[in-house]
Amino acid sequence: MKKIIQSLLVVAALAGAAFTVQAQPTPKILVLDLEKVFNEHYKTKEQNVKLQGDQQKAQEQLDVITKEGNALVEQFKELDEQAKNPTATAEAKAKSQAAAQKKYEEIRQKQNERDTFVQNTRTTLQQRFQTFKTLMIEEITKVAVDVAKRRGATLLIDKSGPSMIGVSNILYFDPSMDITEEVLADINKDRPASSMATPSASTPSSTSGSPSIVVPKS
Repeated sequence: MKKIIQSLLVVAALAGAAFTVQAQPTPKILVLDLEKVFNEHYKTKEQNVKLQGDQQKAQEQLDVITKEGNALVEQFKELDEQAKNPTATAEAKAKSQAAAQKKYEEIRQKQNERDTFVQNTRTTLQQRFQTFKTLMIEEITKVAVDVAKRRGATLLIDKSGPSMIGVSNILYFDPSMDITEEVLADINKDRPASSMATPSASTPSSTSGSPSIVVPKS
């Protein structure tokens, strides 16, 4: 009798274990192109317009600084020629040479001013973009999770790869698993009518490619 009871307990335990395994939900995996959603988000496009406007203003300021620097270069060249004029008196040459040296220092200062402006502008724009991007990724993630839960998913994977949040690339997935367009629809349904469309977002470029001040040799 004791052996029979023990056997029944073992069967009951195995049956319970089998029931537990069967009770576990079947995994449902969905994928999302986080980078695409970010780029096509209306707030990203609006931010892009603002950044491009600020870049244009910075470029205009840089052009002014460059123009001032090149004007100093021309003044230096004139004074340098006067200092080397063989018909000029020694006193005149010395005076022109001293003025040229002073002008040369002004050119160097203007060059430093330009370089500092370029670096500060680049840093400021990139920091603004990165801060905005971080906030947007958090916002998009919340919407994507809501959509995934609505679809009964147990796992949501970003297919855009390491460029966004460091997730490895996916080699294959069934298109029916992709909720990118659904998330975009949820995000952009409240898009203001006045929202302007712009190209996909990208990290703001610097103004370092603009014409520079050519500092003459002293």
